Amino acid sequence: MGAAGKAPKARREARVKMWVARASTTVLLWTCVVLLAAAFGEHLAPSVLGGVWSGCLTQTLVIVQRPLLPADGERVAAAATAAVALPPKRIYKNNGYLMVSCNGGLNQMRAAICDMVTVARYLNVTLIVPELDKTSFWADPSEFQDIFDVDYFIASLREEVRILKELPPRLKRRVALGYLRSMPPISWSDISYYHNQILPMIKKYKVLHLNRTDARLANNGLPMEIQKLRCRVNFAALRFTPEIEELGRRAVKILRQNGPFVVLHLRYEMDMLAFSGCTHGCSNEEAEELTRMRYAYPWWKEKVIDSNAKRKDGLCPLTPEEIAMVLKALDIDPSYQIYIAAGEIYGGQRRMAALTSAYPNVVRKETILPSGIRFFQNHSSQMAALDYMVSLESDVFIPTYDGNMAKVVEGHRRYLGFKKTVLLDRKLIVELVDQYKNGTLSWTDFSSSVKASHTSRMGTPSRRQVDATNTFITETRLCECLK
Repeated sequence: MGAAGKAPKARREARVKMWVARASTTVLLWTCVVLLAAAFGEHLAPSVLGGVWSGCLTQTLVIVQRPLLPADGERVAAAATAAVALPPKRIYKNNGYLMVSCNGGLNQMRAAICDMVTVARYLNVTLIVPELDKTSFWADPSEFQDIFDVDYFIASLREEVRILKELPPRLKRRVALGYLRSMPPISWSDISYYHNQILPMIKKYKVLHLNRTDARLANNGLPMEIQKLRCRVNFAALRFTPEIEELGRRAVKILRQNGPFVVLHLRYEMDMLAFSGCTHGCSNEEAEELTRMRYAYPWWKEKVIDSNAKRKDGLCPLTPEEIAMVLKALDIDPSYQIYIAAGEIYGGQRRMAALTSAYPNVVRKETILPSGIRFFQNHSSQMAALDYMVSLESDVFIPTYDGNMAKVVEGHRRYLGFKKTVLLDRKLIVELVDQYKNGTLSWTDFSSSVKASHTSRMGTPSRRQVDATNTFITETRLCECLK
């Protein structure tokens, strides 16, 4: 072949080599971009990737902060919504993914969520939005997003922990095929347990599922930063859905228009009495019905219960008759509204007669919002969320039993400025009630004793107390987070 024929062939070979080099370079660059984006997705947001990673380079996101409920009884008129810039995302090496299933009622699950967010933060793992209990006594089918504002929950905590609504597709497929390690963590463990035993499993399996997550993180002996984060999750990040908040505002507005109101967390529902074995004031038929119910639930471990002994030890919720006496002894004005934050009272009007006779303005969410709650009925957690909002805003909050809602609301009211919360000494009260009823104590002495014994139990500031075994807090105290 002549020189003239060789020149075009050489040029073609040169062009091919050039295009191969360009293609290789392009593939290499794209590979680098993808790897960098996967590793540093919290910071990179290349528009060429179709917006898979939200980032701070080209996008400005805001959280719309809804106005808080009024704290002093007067509505904040036409409060403008404030646009708050999202906090910066936290940068950390992701050690894996944590899935959690909460158990119990609304406030039991709420406390568990606070613990699991804190655990995820200090293990440097990605938290999947928690799954709520649908198999408890209440059988509420509500998902997390049906009760809480899930987008606000994720965004407000993004400088602490990465939270996703679901697992990435690859890991989701593995879980669907059954490749998932699931276990309940040990109760009342400190953060070292999660570092030493839980974190290695997350690194090994990539995804770990923790179930029955109530009371799994200790209350005492933890760094202040951990305690503050728990409080922040509880009092700021866990905000109810707009629908629940709007209905809560309506309920509070109606109550305030009619004057001062006391929220009475009256734990006298059938399941509470069956579980606790407290039958004081019940008929023989009712006591037998409650006993049958207790035996019907195998996970309620305690079966044979001495109701009288338990009551004298202050371990039973106060009855409607007993709480009516306490309200009168504390000089609660009979014209005040008494809002019942509870389910259906066992015994109905017969058991409520003493309370409604002393306080005619007894109301419930069903009476002040007869049409508004129809969409929430048969969803006990959403109904409990309404009671929670009204409880926060009441002039006085009085729980008759120290369950999860009583503790969480008391702590939240302390955080909001030590709002008046009467923490009843049930052991002393039942003793005084019995003395008054058998004629050994006059009404004047009864009232004076109730007042004197509760002067320091009104939700005022006091030193944090720990029991002798250092396993739980005997009195809830203000969290100093977000101050």
